[in-house]
Amino acid sequence: MSAKYLDHPRFPELPAPVYFRYDEFGADTVSAPHFHPWGQLNYAAHGVMHLDVDGQRFISPPNHAVWVPPDHEHGCYNPQAVVFRSVYLDRSLCADLPAQPCSLAISDILKAILGDFARRDLTVAQDERDQRLVQVLLDQLQLAPTQTCYLPFARSDGLRQVLEALHAEPGDNRPLGDWAAQVHVSERTLARQFIRELGMSFGEWRLRLRFLRAIEALESGLPIQSIAFDLGYSSASAFIAMFQRQARCTPEQYRRRVRAGM
Repeated sequence: MSAKYLDHPRFPELPAPVYFRYDEFGADTVSAPHFHPWGQLNYAAHGVMHLDVDGQRFISPPNHAVWVPPDHEHGCYNPQAVVFRSVYLDRSLCADLPAQPCSLAISDILKAILGDFARRDLTVAQDERDQRLVQVLLDQLQLAPTQTCYLPFARSDGLRQVLEALHAEPGDNRPLGDWAAQVHVSERTLARQFIRELGMSFGEWRLRLRFLRAIEALESGLPIQSIAFDLGYSSASAFIAMFQRQARCTPEQYRRRVRAGM
């Protein structure tokens, strides 16, 4: 079955300097590459978002968003259903935000504002109260910690082989030395490649991959213990502790929020 293509707003210009958009995308849906003269914050309130921006892949969990500055080509593919939140920002408001596409850590305040506008089905501020919320949102975006990408990909062949193998089997618990031997380099060389190319350690990259897969598995309804073992954890409690550190809630709390549409 072929993927379903998604429509996106095509404005000659933004209806307001800050424009909110909400949607729910089904599994196996695609947004064709496009660009526009305003900036865009892309955030998945539930699900894992997969974007391609200027040829770079971004995969983002619900506590991160992807920032796309004006005039940068972007599209998305959703292997699973996603509850989508987006904010379009006039070019004049983008000067104090990153000039390159990146991942932004989303604060609880920012999540609450996005959720409030979505619940009221507002695309633009309606009154002074809304304008104050919009200003807080802009302030929070400027303060948000940035990363090049939540789960970056490799350029070199050896490192790419390791990442592809982990994508295929995220529960593989082999230590870094075993992976280094597989791609015929020293453990120290492979460790340096992780830091140089990805900006993080082997352990951090694998943890982030497992967190993303955990979100997908939780939203598919799989039992906690099955998810834990599939992702390489020796016990459900170890998996729950990891998830709670990353998501600031337990797996069951996350699943209840998804079911409640929060």
